[in-house]
Amino acid sequence: MDWLGAGWLNVGWFAAEGGFAARFVLQHGIAAVFVVAFVSSALQFPALLGERGLLPVPRYVQRISRLPGPSLFRRHYSDALLRVVAWGGAGIGVTVVLGLPQRGPPWLPMLAFFAMWLLYMSIVNVGQVFYGFGWEILLLEAGFLAAFLGSNQTTTPVITLWLFRWLVFRLEFGAGMIKMRGDTAWRDLTALYYHHETQPMPNPLSWWFHHLPKPLHKVEVLGNHFAQLVVPFLLFAPQPVASWAALVVVITQLWLVLSGNFAWLNLLTLVLACSAVGDSVLVVPGRLPGGAPGNAGSPLWFVLVVLAMGVLMVVLSWRPLRNLFSRRQAMNASFNRWRLGNAYGAFGSITRDRFEVVVEGWDGQQWLEYGFRGKPGDPARMPRQWAPYHLRLDWMMWFLALGQPGMNWFVPFLHQLLAADPATLKLLRRDPFAGQTPQQVRAQVYAYRFTSWREWRRTGNWWVREPMGLLVPPLG
Repeated sequence: MDWLGAGWLNVGWFAAEGGFAARFVLQHGIAAVFVVAFVSSALQFPALLGERGLLPVPRYVQRISRLPGPSLFRRHYSDALLRVVAWGGAGIGVTVVLGLPQRGPPWLPMLAFFAMWLLYMSIVNVGQVFYGFGWEILLLEAGFLAAFLGSNQTTTPVITLWLFRWLVFRLEFGAGMIKMRGDTAWRDLTALYYHHETQPMPNPLSWWFHHLPKPLHKVEVLGNHFAQLVVPFLLFAPQPVASWAALVVVITQLWLVLSGNFAWLNLLTLVLACSAVGDSVLVVPGRLPGGAPGNAGSPLWFVLVVLAMGVLMVVLSWRPLRNLFSRRQAMNASFNRWRLGNAYGAFGSITRDRFEVVVEGWDGQQWLEYGFRGKPGDPARMPRQWAPYHLRLDWMMWFLALGQPGMNWFVPFLHQLLAADPATLKLLRRDPFAGQTPQQVRAQVYAYRFTSWREWRRTGNWWVREPMGLLVPPLG
């Protein structure tokens, strides 16, 4: 037998019985999220972190002795190179979404996912606070595992599918534990009295979710605890229990998609949950996605590579496993430079009041407000749906309003507005000066709340806001 790949094995302990549908969803879904992530970087990275950005990468790499992980931009960065990396990664992702690499030998989709993993890791590792979100490392870990799913010519490795289930377990159970440890609102079931109104970026349905009866909000929280603290264990159960557990995860993630904007976190999570779904749930028996034969084997080299990867991931899983049960549980943390075996979690604490930073420019007669694409501004403007696309500036404005450090990028942002920088203005929905320079700019803090039913019917506004004072006095 040719150990380099001419010989094909059909090994029961290695091949996942009925894993073709799960592989189909995982490969296409993860690649689609990579496309969104790369397009987001191509359109926003230069203005935020480029040569003339708010936190320029060249200055960053000169200032620190060691990056958080490997990056193509360690020795040289240019906006042109960034665009090549981002659009190149998006192009590779499109081919996987179309199913082209999957039609070839297993090394072809492996190469595609490795390329996307390394290219996006290059971006994340120089992205600083604008790329400090948990779904960045989640996508990287998912992309790495997807490289070991094989192609339509091979069986689906059961090792890889179980590692995907372990990833979903860490993601969901970690989020559940951080909630129980972090805030009494999760323990007394009142968290959703506030969450829909104070979440980073409400969507068109958030107002309606907020006004659901409070007893139903408590039921929602109970359902969340069940989905995150009980269901993850059932992902490892025999079929059909594992498929039903995956369905619960999918339904809860769709509920979150309907009620808020969390970039690609929810979409990616429900894709990953499909690793626990059997073929009989998603496809008609005898008709497998992508034309994959039901009795396909795997080349010996592929079996050995997947086994080595499995051993590596078991070793890397020790620290995140300990973290799940630690009193000082870390949230959205990497324990190595390759962003594998990470710790996840979200909303360990719930904000009770909403504050927004409103940026204004002076035209010589009055202060005019800049409009952001996603974050609340004009009280009459209905919140928009942006997920799975990630509006990084808008998200950072939410953290700034919470009082978290951010002046290192926010003051440069104000100076870019003073200069009417075209790249910065493209990040906004509305420039009240139509590309001209204002005389001064300032930042005010407002308290926001959703209108009541009566206020909404009377005014048509979605928000009520009250000025709280200046964050940054006039600059000019």
